[in-house]
Amino acid sequence: MTMVFPATEPSTLPVVGSDHRFPVRRIYCVGRNYSDHAIEMGADPNKEPPFFFTKPADAVVPPNHPIKYPSKTEELHHEVELVVALERGGTNVSVDAATAMIFGYAVGLDLTRRDLQKSAKEKGHPWCTAKAFDHSAVVGAITSHKDCGHLNEGLITLKINQELKQSGNLNQMIWRIPEIISKLSEYFSLQPGDLIFTGTPAGVGALERGDKLEAKIDKLSVLVTHVE
Repeated sequence: MTMVFPATEPSTLPVVGSDHRFPVRRIYCVGRNYSDHAIEMGADPNKEPPFFFTKPADAVVPPNHPIKYPSKTEELHHEVELVVALERGGTNVSVDAATAMIFGYAVGLDLTRRDLQKSAKEKGHPWCTAKAFDHSAVVGAITSHKDCGHLNEGLITLKINQELKQSGNLNQMIWRIPEIISKLSEYFSLQPGDLIFTGTPAGVGALERGDKLEAKIDKLSVLVTHVE
């Protein structure tokens, strides 16, 4: 098959302890999956379950690459998250079967143009320009579940310029990881290479050019980056 122009190379991520790369197919994100973050965003976690949105696969920023401050915003916000990487797919997957689909886990940063998101909410518009912009999904090296186990708890933190900004525990998620995968599979045909951002704890806030970030989750490779 002859293409009219060369196909774009897929986004890939390093795998801890391996020369292999993880090819990214799609990026799914869960909104308001920690009760303290739901509260700080003005929502009631007891009434509104988490919901889903997506980012394009080429929005990935791999480790050792800087965050480029995007256009059309004065409020670029950080959201540190656990990222789940799938090695198997499925549709209408049961909660019990969901864990077997997981290849591994990584530390991620879901970047948000908060001012555009606020405007979209007020007007009832989609969030695409606020969430799905170029370089909006920063992801660290992926650790196989064979090396770290399946993560149900563990400290999740973000420091900016060595100051702690976000801190929580994975056991504070409203929806657990198998539940997220199962529910997503009702709406989408999940496939190998899919990434799932699982939500952020409280403490989200603005980034400035020159900021140095250190994001950590117990048992996973530390994600270090900066804004330029």
